[in-house]
Amino acid sequence: MKGTGRAPALFQRAVWNAWERGESGLLIAPTGVGKTLAVLGGSLIDAQDNSARGLRMLWITPLRALAGDTQRQVGEAAAGLGLNWRVLRRTGDSGSGERARVARGAVELLITTPESLALMLSHPDLVQRLERLDTVVVDEWHELLGNKRGTLLELGLSRLRALRPQLRVWGLSATLGNPHQAMAHLLGSQATGTLIDVPRRRRPEVSTALPALRQRFPWGGHLGLAQLPRVLAAIESARSTLVFTNTRSQAELWHQALASVWTGEPGEIAIHHGSLDRTTRAQVEAALAARELRCVVATSSLDLGVDFPAVDQSIQIGSPRSVARALQRAGRSGHRPGARSRLLMVPTHNLEIAEAAALRRSIGADLVEPREPPTRCLDVLAQHLVTLATGGGFEADTTFDEVRTARAFHDLQRSDFDRVIVFITRGGDALERYPQFQRVVEDAGRYRIASPAHARLQRFSIGTIAGDASVRVASVRGRVFGEVEESFVARLRIGDRFRFGGRTLELVRLRDLTAQVRTTTRTATTVPRWQGGRLPLSGTLSAATRRELATPDFRMPEMRALKPMIERQRETSLLPADDELLVESIRLREGRFWFLYPFAGRLAHEGLAAIIAARLASRSPIAIGYALNDYGLMLGGRGLPEPDELLLRELLDPSGLDIALANSVNLSELARRKFRDIARVAGLLMPSRPGAPRSLRQLQASSGLLFDVLSEHDPEHLLLQQARHEVQEDMLEMNRLRRALASVRAGAIVLSTPRTLTPFAFPLWAERLRAHLGHEDWKVKLARLAQELEAA
Repeated sequence: MKGTGRAPALFQRAVWNAWERGESGLLIAPTGVGKTLAVLGGSLIDAQDNSARGLRMLWITPLRALAGDTQRQVGEAAAGLGLNWRVLRRTGDSGSGERARVARGAVELLITTPESLALMLSHPDLVQRLERLDTVVVDEWHELLGNKRGTLLELGLSRLRALRPQLRVWGLSATLGNPHQAMAHLLGSQATGTLIDVPRRRRPEVSTALPALRQRFPWGGHLGLAQLPRVLAAIESARSTLVFTNTRSQAELWHQALASVWTGEPGEIAIHHGSLDRTTRAQVEAALAARELRCVVATSSLDLGVDFPAVDQSIQIGSPRSVARALQRAGRSGHRPGARSRLLMVPTHNLEIAEAAALRRSIGADLVEPREPPTRCLDVLAQHLVTLATGGGFEADTTFDEVRTARAFHDLQRSDFDRVIVFITRGGDALERYPQFQRVVEDAGRYRIASPAHARLQRFSIGTIAGDASVRVASVRGRVFGEVEESFVARLRIGDRFRFGGRTLELVRLRDLTAQVRTTTRTATTVPRWQGGRLPLSGTLSAATRRELATPDFRMPEMRALKPMIERQRETSLLPADDELLVESIRLREGRFWFLYPFAGRLAHEGLAAIIAARLASRSPIAIGYALNDYGLMLGGRGLPEPDELLLRELLDPSGLDIALANSVNLSELARRKFRDIARVAGLLMPSRPGAPRSLRQLQASSGLLFDVLSEHDPEHLLLQQARHEVQEDMLEMNRLRRALASVRAGAIVLSTPRTLTPFAFPLWAERLRAHLGHEDWKVKLARLAQELEAA
């Protein structure tokens, strides 16, 4: 490439050739090899022969944090070819000036998010804005594919293709286990595509920080901050490090811990997560790029796409819960010629050491999880249709055909489409008397937004990210630190202190959904908790961990560290083979307890525990409690019988699973919880207006009332049906549960009757105690119990 001293890579030329043929496609390549230049090249080279101004390329990014880095790279590439392209951003972080320039069309390449693209579709002048658009690039497609944001984007792309039939669409991804399915969802049914999969030249270097402890009875988080000296030593051995955690709460705790023992300059360590103010995040990113920081503690806000050549290594606190996430975070380091990505795993309990071994073996074998797209998202379709009605209107027949070109809706039935039309025009049978739910009206065969007020509400509520209501955190003088969830602030009293953004803050007052605070040097009493923080263990990594424990290879350092625990498990019970289900029956003072180890993940185990408990209770009236984690589940209670294989196979029979689940789990209550998010996405739950925010309590009350009204008067309402579907498929992972039960039916059940808790059982016992004791009492009792078991 001119001025760089480097020739284009073969995969870059392949993308340019496909682009020249008018093709769309998906490029899968490791981080840092030049994916951005590959998909930019065709448009930029073609633009040299065309001086016309106007929007030529849309660049869709899943994270606002990526937009600034992409803007810099794209701007440099365009300037290198002598193009005077105007490159702008349109995200939730954009300023008013930048938004005004985008609205005027003073831009050739626009970097935006799926939500901002949907907002563009709501404007009647869209056709004029897009009259020169020839390319859409979707960055980090794997991050959107597996959720409703990707579904919303699929619908947006179907609309763009209808307006611009020659449009090229290219997706970028570094890690994908189902590339052909991913490309099909990106390109839709009308497009043929080119899949370019670039092999990794060098796999990342993955190592594990092994604790000196040789405890044979682990429990979740017991290593945690005990690993602080190893983490600090690793940070001090490198020039710069990204420390990744799985939750924002964990990021706050680890930043506080590292800052308390930091021996360098205080300004060399920082924190970065999505709840911090945009200015704070931008300052951290700039300082990291300028090599002014030695350590940044971050969440997923920095594990995508942002290239920091200065970063030498990544550190993962706890299990990354998936191979893909580990590769993504490892890839944030080593972006210099000749450098290699490095990831240090820091287990927080013993079984995570086994996960680390499984992770290293999976990376060596190039095993990466597939990203499964969601199904039956009629709430997203309803939002999209109201958006089209706001943007000038739509005709039902044409739009039905257009929507079906999106892979997520390729099998959409016309009857379901018509039900969505009824919903957005009348609200459904039970709500048709209420004008606020009549958002769209039919006018001579064309569906348009009912009023300017409805249009404003629709534009304000676009998006599929559902969560708790947010409260702004700001100083008394007005400096904004970021946002926390209202449910956290609601538990605070005036004068309470909490850790946020690397500072200790004291609550002064709560006013107009703003938590006014002052900084303090006193000790923080808590950190904010955000909903949805627990990451599920992927099926790929779960199965790999099971294999490591079934046939431990003590040549691996992780498994050598686990040898005392594994030998103790063998002595007191047994190690199940990969195709066996181990069931331990243990009599303790509190009664008999069963411990089962399907390794199917926490959500599937929750459904399985409920089904077994209900089936047992139907045989004889006994009260059964249960606890679970990602590896197994425990059931206990007085009167629980001694198990045998015949009884267990009866309880684990996969036939009639839907009925068994309906009889064992309060699906109505779970559906009520899920309904709030679905109703918000579909527009049934009116959003809070700017300047007139609604509290979380008000939102919950509104959704609860709507749920009750629809359940009584319109029980087959499409949103109720969707809530029930999502409870089964998302909250309880029914597909994974079915696979687990099918595996049990095909394999062997092995029974064991240990005299006391085994190393596999101890973490489940810890979960049971956690539910009944305060945090400190829980830790003290568990530590004492572990010592007693070690002594025995």
